Amino acid sequence: MLARNLTFAALAVAAGLSLTACNGDNGAARSGGSSPSSESSAASSTGGSGSGGSEQGGGKDTAGKSSGGQGTGGQGTDSKTGSGTGAKAGKCRTDDMDITASDSTISGDTEGSVAVTFKNGGGRDCALSGYAGIDLKTNYGNLSAKRSGQGSSPMVLKNGESVSFGISYPLNNTGGSGVKVTGLVVTPPDETKSFSLAWPGGASLPVTDGSGSPVKVFPMGSAGQGGAS
Repeated sequence: MLARNLTFAALAVAAGLSLTACNGDNGAARSGGSSPSSESSAASSTGGSGSGGSEQGGGKDTAGKSSGGQGTGGQGTDSKTGSGTGAKAGKCRTDDMDITASDSTISGDTEGSVAVTFKNGGGRDCALSGYAGIDLKTNYGNLSAKRSGQGSSPMVLKNGESVSFGISYPLNNTGGSGVKVTGLVVTPPDETKSFSLAWPGGASLPVTDGSGSPVKVFPMGSAGQGGAS
C-alpha cells in the first residue's frame, strides 16, 4: 500500500512538472510571438516618426526657411537677378542686329561724330554691355578705334528696340587729302562676327604722327547723351 501511494505521489509530481513545463512553453511562445510584433511595431512607429516623419518633416521645414524665409541662400537671389537683368537673355548676336550708322556731327564741333545704332530684330530679347569693336577702312589699311574709357552698364535690348553709341574722330581741316576713309566695320560686344557698312562721316582724317588712333568709340547707349561730342 505504501509503495502504491509513493507511486501515485511520484506520478502526481511528474504530472505537475509536465503541466508547469507546458504552461511555461506556452507562455514563452506567446511572449515570443507578441514581443517581436510589438518591437517591430515600436521600431516601425519610431522609425516612421523619427526618420520618415520628424526628420523628413524637419528637412522640409529647414528647406522652407532657408529658401523662403531667409531668401539669401542663393536661389532666391539668383532667380531675382535672373528675371531682372537678362541672365535669362542670351547675348546679342551680329546676325540678329540691324546695324546702321549716321553722321551726328554738330556744326561748330571741333571733332566729327558718327552714331551707330543696333536694332534687335532677332525675335528675342538679348543682352548687351560694354563696347563694340570699331574699325575704319582707310586707304592705308584698317584703323581701330580706341575706347573712351567711360563706364557702361549691362542692358537687355528687347526685341524690336534700338540702342546707339558714338564714334568721334578728328576733322580734316588741313586742306590736304589726309587719310581717306572707305568704310566702317562694327563688331557687337562679346561677338566675333563683324558687319561692314558705309562710313557716313567725313571723307578723310588728318594725317597723324602715328602716336595712337585719333578715333574713339563710346560705350553702348552713349549716343544722344553727349558721349561722342
